[in-house]
Amino acid sequence: MTGRFYVTTPIYYVNGAPHIGHAYTSIAADIVARFHRLCGDDVFFLTGTDEHGQKVEQAAQAAGEAPQAFTDRISNDFRAVADAMNISYDDFIRTTEPRHIKGAQAIWEKVAANGDIYLGAYEGWYALRDEAFYNEDEITTRPDGTKVAPTGAPVEWMREPSYFFKLSAYQDKLLELYETHPDFIGPVGRRNEIVSFVKQGLRDLSISRTSFKWGVPVPGDADHVMYVWFDALTNYLTALGYPDTNSPRMAFWPANLHLVGKDIARFHTVYWPAFLMAAGIELPKMVFSNGWWTVEGEKMSKSLGNVIDPRDLVAEFGLDAVRFFLMREVPFGGDSDLSRRSLINRMNVELANDLGNLAQRTLSLIARNCGGLLPAQGKHTEEDAHLLGQTAVLPDVMKAQIARVALTDALEEVWRLIRACNAYIDHQAPWALKKTDPERMADVLRVLADALRAIATVLQPYMPGSMDRMLTQLGVETDERNFDALDVPLPAGRPLPKPEGIFPRYVEPEGEGAK
Repeated sequence: MTGRFYVTTPIYYVNGAPHIGHAYTSIAADIVARFHRLCGDDVFFLTGTDEHGQKVEQAAQAAGEAPQAFTDRISNDFRAVADAMNISYDDFIRTTEPRHIKGAQAIWEKVAANGDIYLGAYEGWYALRDEAFYNEDEITTRPDGTKVAPTGAPVEWMREPSYFFKLSAYQDKLLELYETHPDFIGPVGRRNEIVSFVKQGLRDLSISRTSFKWGVPVPGDADHVMYVWFDALTNYLTALGYPDTNSPRMAFWPANLHLVGKDIARFHTVYWPAFLMAAGIELPKMVFSNGWWTVEGEKMSKSLGNVIDPRDLVAEFGLDAVRFFLMREVPFGGDSDLSRRSLINRMNVELANDLGNLAQRTLSLIARNCGGLLPAQGKHTEEDAHLLGQTAVLPDVMKAQIARVALTDALEEVWRLIRACNAYIDHQAPWALKKTDPERMADVLRVLADALRAIATVLQPYMPGSMDRMLTQLGVETDERNFDALDVPLPAGRPLPKPEGIFPRYVEPEGEGAK
């Protein structure tokens, strides 16, 4: 059964350059989007940039640029990274676009009309780095007297006129949401953190500022601009055409999956559903937050000089190897470490040896011993049937994993089949059957070709370019590369191109090995 599927990345904040953490979340969302397209779903995949707020205004001043020119430049860089990572987004939303400003103001007016916004004065601890307010009990004091938020960001005491959102009125409704829809927040550890936070009590939320001007103007009060998170979160609706409920894209709402970094999980799982409840708009189905990346065991920071531009990794190791490693190294949702040695090991052991060598051996044997033509499906032995049975269920097994955003577990399912294929080819030894039983040799090679077709088909979301080349070498036409097509065997006798290695072994340049 097919349907609509709407997946989003967070919109990335333009106060700094894109790095590997941004690419990680985008690649994960891309895998989900591509997987659903293979299932036959009508997919809408959104990414973009978050461009308002005091931090952006200050970053622009520091760069000697007007805020709009600054955001244009940084947003273009984020789009360039998305394109370099082969992210198949359907739209790229910018919060400085008129369509977004119109939609954000419409949602504000809807919430205000429902009586959930009032004018007051904000007094409390504010972290500029996080663009967030914190309660007194969340603040700690360092030995040097600096007061900091739980994130480590310095805070300052602020007082200014502010519009407030009645977040406190939604505490019980949010807890009911988490209870009745346990899949709304993932992974489980993050869900437990959010539930605990909300149970401690919610205070009304300051949602406007008067101390700077770089933001969406509050409807009816030009002295105020919207708190950046009220503005930013609405992008998931404004990109669909909201407030025009007749826009064709609005059929994709509610979103099936918001993918975000764990540092912004609270905004997406507390503020966002509360805003939507107040506006009378249906809630998204799931918010899943991924962990952070360290580099060789160290936290990424400008001062350490270890902030990784993903384009540099791609230039050295290749795009699909990088996409594969990021999803393979640590179960998706947890924190991960970017180690050069681990990346090279994954490339050489799993891509070059396990999968690349399997494909090369199979296709070379077909080229040499079957005239380069795909063998017919023959009589199946018990071993054949077992391997083909494992192959047949792979897409459905992966669908269940992708549905719970277990992207690493889904990859492991594929590698379980790849390892089974390698054991099968070693045991069957088709190279030896050429002399003793050529008919059986052809049967074995066809079993392997069918298994490889399924493997390459399900791996397309993870490694689109490499799997395109592998499917071409297996004689699979463009319209035969989705999940439904796997039910239809390829015709015997189809000519296959000359086999070429897809995953060469990575050889460390001289002097790099000690890293």
